[in-house]
Amino acid sequence: MGSARAVIVSMLPGIGSAVAVTVYVILLLAVESQAAIAALLAAGVIAVLAAVRFGGMARIGRSFAEREDALHVVIVLAVLALTGFFYEDHFVLLLVATVIIYVIACLGLNLQFGYAGMLNFAGAAFFGVGCYTAAVLTRNTPMPHLLILVAGGVMAAVIGSLLILPVLRTRSHYSAVVTIAFALLFKIFLEVNDTLGGPQGLRVDGMNVLGWEFNDNIEIGDDFEVAFYVNYIVVGLIVLALAFTFVRRLERSWVGLNLDAIRLDETAAACFGLNITRWKITAFTLGNFLIGVAGALYAMMLGFIAPTNFTFGDSLILVSIVLLGGIGNPWGLVVATTILIILPEKLQVIQEYRFLLFGAMVILILLFRPEGLLPRPLRTYLPGWQPK
Repeated sequence: MGSARAVIVSMLPGIGSAVAVTVYVILLLAVESQAAIAALLAAGVIAVLAAVRFGGMARIGRSFAEREDALHVVIVLAVLALTGFFYEDHFVLLLVATVIIYVIACLGLNLQFGYAGMLNFAGAAFFGVGCYTAAVLTRNTPMPHLLILVAGGVMAAVIGSLLILPVLRTRSHYSAVVTIAFALLFKIFLEVNDTLGGPQGLRVDGMNVLGWEFNDNIEIGDDFEVAFYVNYIVVGLIVLALAFTFVRRLERSWVGLNLDAIRLDETAAACFGLNITRWKITAFTLGNFLIGVAGALYAMMLGFIAPTNFTFGDSLILVSIVLLGGIGNPWGLVVATTILIILPEKLQVIQEYRFLLFGAMVILILLFRPEGLLPRPLRTYLPGWQPK
């Protein structure tokens, strides 16, 4: 009995924070007045600062560290509750689904940035590879759509292999320039390739699983209808859970340990016998696979894609999410994606300047808080383990 009570007590800070954040996001998405939105944002900032000042954030962090698996379920339930509250609001549900898909993509970037220390400024290009793979396969093949998600990831990983050699032969900002060049070339390739729709883009068939059309609204009875984005939120949560679990297990394994060693000091890692090339290829390939899976799901949800969806500015959004959340911390990606996707949509006054703000944000984070909003904690191999 005492043990069960201790478990519940240790989970309370995590559960309380999940409930509070869910209620706050519902209020933020529900209000339309710009003044009310600004007031909610100010209140949120004050609440976070107060939690940091009085030790609340530390207690929440310990709660998630000790009961991580159980609190993962709480987070999923919170997202489903949010979805149920806005069950017929297409715009809000589109934002929620977009946040989920972007978190999946940024988990791939986090593998490259946070674990192996590989700079990749072509995230939107690999995202686009997944999108165009889904567009071609859904229209021209009878392949099951769940397998198309995997195919999008595989194709992004294969295309990424073209960059392996120049990325491995360069370091630091030089490798970043290689990925930037690839991002620009990819957009130009799409614009001049009429087979892939050229600048006009391509239509993408919606997901279909066992006859269930995901792009049709869900009708229950004669009067109750649910927006079709709920389908993609549920599938996105499943894919996100799998990707999140994979990344966390990878981080805690000997593979993650090797990637950390390479990121911290390549020369020292090589002196201890680590194969630098092998582990960089592993991180780059796995990261691009996750980005491609996210792109395939995104394309089927939108139903139409064009080269303008995959600009360098879109890559900058992904990089901003990784930097803002905290390099190497998957939970930071959730927070940062929510901020960078939802905030510009709600605050219309900053929408036209979003790329300028994202660029400025990257500079400010690197200058004043390079570890991000949620810095990566001390490496642990077992949930709940704490240094003595």
